[in-house]
Amino acid sequence: MITLGLTLADFLLVSSILFGLGIAGIIINRKNMIIILMSIELLLLAVNTNFIAFSRFLDNSAGEVFVFFILTVAAAEAAIGLAILVVLFRQRTTINVQDIDELKG
Repeated sequence: MITLGLTLADFLLVSSILFGLGIAGIIINRKNMIIILMSIELLLLAVNTNFIAFSRFLDNSAGEVFVFFILTVAAAEAAIGLAILVVLFRQRTTINVQDIDELKG
């Protein structure tokens, strides 16, 4: 087996960069709903990276089990979120967050 010499700090650095990009995507772009959903996915990916890193370095498989649950929730969130966006786009012909501030039946 080839070891690359990656430490826990390396994984946490990658995770913090992903988390920062996700937060920046939410804060900077408040207009496009698809980019906000992609930023939420980046946040979940950063959390998954942390779980995997700590699971590997602590020799505990509990973090890997949590990752499967998070991936399941993220897939459901993406599918439902995109379905809602398609319906909103068909009704209002826009996916800008400022234009979708009212939810009426």
